[in-house]
Amino acid sequence: MEMRRIAGEGAYGGMEENTMAILDNSGFKHSHHLKDDRLAFLEAVRAASLLSGNGSAPTRKIFEAVFHILKDVDSLDLIMESYQLLIELHMVHFPRVFLSKEQSESSSSSPSNNLFKFITVQEAWLPFNFGLDLSYNERTEANKPSRSSVDSLGFHSLIQEVAKADKERKSEVLELMFLKTMLLLQYLVIFLEGDFLPRNCAFIAEELNWTFLRESLVNMLLGSRKILYKSLIKDCLSLMHVLSQEAMSFEDLSYHESSSIESSAEISTAVTLALPEVKKSTCAALKKFLLMVMELDSSRWSADMQGLTTRADGVRTPVVEIILDELIYDNDIRCSFLQVFDEPKWKLKIIIQYFQKYIPKSSVQTRSSYVPVSDETFDGILKYLANGNNTRSIIKKICTEVVQLLLAHAFQAYLVLHLQCASDGCDVSPEDIKSISPVEICNSIVSAFMCLKREDRSLELICIGKEVLFTAATILSTKSHGL
Repeated sequence: MEMRRIAGEGAYGGMEENTMAILDNSGFKHSHHLKDDRLAFLEAVRAASLLSGNGSAPTRKIFEAVFHILKDVDSLDLIMESYQLLIELHMVHFPRVFLSKEQSESSSSSPSNNLFKFITVQEAWLPFNFGLDLSYNERTEANKPSRSSVDSLGFHSLIQEVAKADKERKSEVLELMFLKTMLLLQYLVIFLEGDFLPRNCAFIAEELNWTFLRESLVNMLLGSRKILYKSLIKDCLSLMHVLSQEAMSFEDLSYHESSSIESSAEISTAVTLALPEVKKSTCAALKKFLLMVMELDSSRWSADMQGLTTRADGVRTPVVEIILDELIYDNDIRCSFLQVFDEPKWKLKIIIQYFQKYIPKSSVQTRSSYVPVSDETFDGILKYLANGNNTRSIIKKICTEVVQLLLAHAFQAYLVLHLQCASDGCDVSPEDIKSISPVEICNSIVSAFMCLKREDRSLELICIGKEVLFTAATILSTKSHGL
């Protein structure tokens, strides 16, 4: 990847001198003049950095000004333009961290000698300010906190504000603020992802160099003393549930249809039309954030096993454990999470661990109850449930509807992972994805459902349970005919 350096003072000098005038909201300008100035400013930044053939990254002051516009304006045009500009500048053209591919001099023709060098642009602007949580390298003059930056508490507050605004919006102003807050949250998550993914790849490729991840923005955010980590994760799950439920039930549509006369006078049509899609993308952003934390936990566990972490890294409950607690005790969040969270590797892991919480770990087993299977894999869980005594024990603790739901989503995740393995040969976890064939899994899933029916005569299959059994039967029928 070609990386352009941060622009010098000359490139944006004139624009920087007028930045405060452009952002002026003291009342000396009429609102429409101020809006026009800001739109012209954003267009000038786009032209200087993105449209010209040799554009350079804006200075920190320019970045701060664009971010300030996104945070503080009340115009749909300015919100959308500043959001899109920030995405293109940082994520597409001028990432703050990235991997640069290099070749070994000893054998440049061999693909196995391709190395990735992790590069950080130290002088690049940050939308975050974690204060004393920053590493030594981050505490530079180039990264002084600005009035527009967001700290860990501010990030958590954004999630809470989205949930609050969703309940209160009844006018054009509140609808617009709701939209803006969601876009701001999306941008910050995208920025966190752009910082985390190259670092995690470098951690895996560079013989477990924990420093790459210790200095990641996600790690600093979660380790901040300003927030309650568990509350942050629970609020993410709660907001995902709210946003996903509205998208599925079309509440927005019915709300606006039921008050169309009032709506036409009070609520902007453009905002109304944009909200459903922005909600959907905000829900996806929260999913990305949880995935980053899961991958960070996984890499941290690897670093712990290698003795690379220190007491200064602190102790944090793995995010999967927090998610499991919420799924177990909250029926609404469980259903919506399993529907929205579609990353197959982690979804399968979560469901396996869900079942493990209800499988006794006693080392003493009677001959009649002994089944030589492991409950650490999906195939092991299915074989465990194919035993009547085990199924009877499980459904005393988990209702049969929940067991069906978990098995169905686990089966879907397994099929996606198996397809990924077959197509690109990727290494995935759990280990039974490659070793157990779809035919064996399909037979096991049918056996598990049959055992459920034997142990609960009043069992009624839920819709997703019927779909899974139909899919399994179709696969078995296809394989039996050699298709």
